[in-house]
Amino acid sequence: MNILRRVVSACILATAVASLAVVPSTAERPSSAADEAAVAALDIQYQAAVSRNDDAAMDRLLADDFVLVTGKGKIFTKADLLSEARSGRIVYERQDDSAQKVRVWSDTAVITALLWAKGKEEGKPFEYKLWFSDTYVRTPSGWRYVFAQSSIPLPKPE
Repeated sequence: MNILRRVVSACILATAVASLAVVPSTAERPSSAADEAAVAALDIQYQAAVSRNDDAAMDRLLADDFVLVTGKGKIFTKADLLSEARSGRIVYERQDDSAQKVRVWSDTAVITALLWAKGKEEGKPFEYKLWFSDTYVRTPSGWRYVFAQSSIPLPKPE
């Protein structure tokens, strides 16, 4: 019986020590506030890149398997968005976020914000506001933008 207790105790101790080796200490991980600030900055960079049709910046920020689902159910991939930026069909006068809120859970961050977009698509003016949620995931090379979902455009104020 004494041997069984020693074996069980040794197993528990070994498991505890092994788990400490795998889980980084809080000193090695950025704080939640630092993560929130980093992801918020990346999202602002992304919106600025879209407004300039800067496909190189968009390419750096988007994960290769990125997906956007619009409020109308249309799905866009990273390749779709980069192609759209390169085409120059859309010229933005503004692409601004407001009411931005970042939430971080370990290696996943979600941003919600109100987007105001205004410009011309193939010469035809457009202007709308919509809500969106953007999901970022921490990778070995840093935070990557992996998923987005937008609402339908909000009704215009009367």
